[in-house]
Amino acid sequence: MTDSVNERSGQEPLTGFTVAVTAARRRDELAALLERRGASVLLAPAIALVPLADDTQLRQATEGCIADRLDVVVATTGIGFRGWIEAAEGWGLAETLMAQLGRAELLARGPKARGAVRASGLIEAWSPASESSSEVLEHLLVRDLTGLRIAVQLHGEPLPDMVEALRTAGASVIEVPVYRWVPPDDLEPLRRLVTLIAANQVDAVAFTSAPAAASLVEQAKDLGLLDAVVTAFQRNVTAACVGPVTAAPLRRARIGCVIPARFRLGALAREIVTALSDRRDQRLPVAGRWLQVRGGTVVVDDTLITLNPGPLTVLRQLAEEPGRVYSRAELLSASLEENANHHAVEVAVARIRTALGDQRLVQTVVKRGYRLAYEPERLGS
Repeated sequence: MTDSVNERSGQEPLTGFTVAVTAARRRDELAALLERRGASVLLAPAIALVPLADDTQLRQATEGCIADRLDVVVATTGIGFRGWIEAAEGWGLAETLMAQLGRAELLARGPKARGAVRASGLIEAWSPASESSSEVLEHLLVRDLTGLRIAVQLHGEPLPDMVEALRTAGASVIEVPVYRWVPPDDLEPLRRLVTLIAANQVDAVAFTSAPAAASLVEQAKDLGLLDAVVTAFQRNVTAACVGPVTAAPLRRARIGCVIPARFRLGALAREIVTALSDRRDQRLPVAGRWLQVRGGTVVVDDTLITLNPGPLTVLRQLAEEPGRVYSRAELLSASLEENANHHAVEVAVARIRTALGDQRLVQTVVKRGYRLAYEPERLGS
């Protein structure tokens, strides 16, 4: 890849920003939402779905549900509840399962779960206004649960707090693991994303499930890049999660997240726009021009420019404290490239100047290093 001028900056709010999508299911839908807003989207699935027909754990749970009377069934998601019924049909167990569900008290966590319950010909007994699993749990814990058989339909990730609380209260709980997540067959896209995050070469990463978030953290550990990834998220890269459950593995790793008020893909895309809009306005006045470093691009005035990773890393470091003189050793230590040396820094600076089309933007300070030709007095003009 060569350093190049991409295009004149458009009006879309995410133009010039790189956003990674870690989802397996509905990733194309989320990618389209982001691309319509101008983002360059990087697909890096962090998980894969176990096909329902092949899922022995789901079948065992279903057989457990029909083996004896169920007292309470908790439907947590619409797609999960529908998938459960469809899988039971494939195994020839749907009629018996529906009979058990029809005799039980059905609780639907939110409107989508409620719609799926009704579409199957059943009627829910109660649904919380908050769409919260914690409110469903509170609703159950006010009564005596001793000896009750409760089935909890899961979706992608376990609900250990709910299940443990119900069992502590005396209930017998059957976990129904619909759409279980496993690591993807090809880990290379995810590993590449981890490396790009550590190098601050993406602007945001979108997460739609807790297993995807946990998978990325695990890959960062395996690659020895967890500290660099955490630092990148804390300083330059936005982690955007569809909800608080999704965010939990990141928060345990000391990674903060932005979360939309409504836990939907459209709201997640809008939240990413909001989170990155502040960065869009953080332009630096340099040598009579306006310069901004984004994930994988640089904007000089209104022109988007693509830089190779080495020069981009050097330019990003110079922009961290604009106007400060950085020694060659400091710029070298910021690079994640193997076998880099002081000559590589000099080459990177030369490529930056050529690609940006203005030699004045990066100044050489004799015997000390390099700096941006920062003009802070222009910020108030």
